[in-house]
Amino acid sequence: MASNRSGGTQGGDAAASPPDVAAAFLAAFRHHPSGVAIITADPGDGPVALTVSSLISVSVSPPTIAFSLSDHSASARAVRRAGSVVVHFVRRADMELARLCATSGKDRFGSEVEWARLAGGEPYYPQVDLRFRAVIRGRLEAPGACLVTAELLEVSAHSHETREDEALVYANRGWHGLRPVSGGGRAPILLWPDDSATF
Repeated sequence: MASNRSGGTQGGDAAASPPDVAAAFLAAFRHHPSGVAIITADPGDGPVALTVSSLISVSVSPPTIAFSLSDHSASARAVRRAGSVVVHFVRRADMELARLCATSGKDRFGSEVEWARLAGGEPYYPQVDLRFRAVIRGRLEAPGACLVTAELLEVSAHSHETREDEALVYANRGWHGLRPVSGGGRAPILLWPDDSATF
């Protein structure tokens, strides 16, 4: 809005106050759907697991991912101490497991939970058919959190088989199954390798 010579705004309106960036940040990401993954690890004093919606791809050569960990979570602090992790790509059928690993105070490796260990000792959930063993490559401290990068070294068997289950996403404080959008007969928009910074 243009200002007049006296320094006020045209029409006599008061200048708008700057937006609350933190509130806008929370609102924006509340409605920004993100994929769901479960991270498991054992830093040496017992298995830990947590659900994250911050998993991103970083590089394909070598295959590298990143995720953030909160300073306020005991499980997250334990994962930060681990040298390696297992990254589970969960689907809608795995929602209850993802919910368990996202709920504070729950026993994520109790007698009613199916889990096992890889040859290297990392805990994992066999029901999640697509999972990677990864070694931590870097930690970047941020206020209240830590951004972790990890290189994927091993993948579960049958990882290249078509997965028919709906993807599980988190948005607006809720779990959602992700289905293809009907294009009304139009061809879908595809993200090809040359269009992406990571693939």
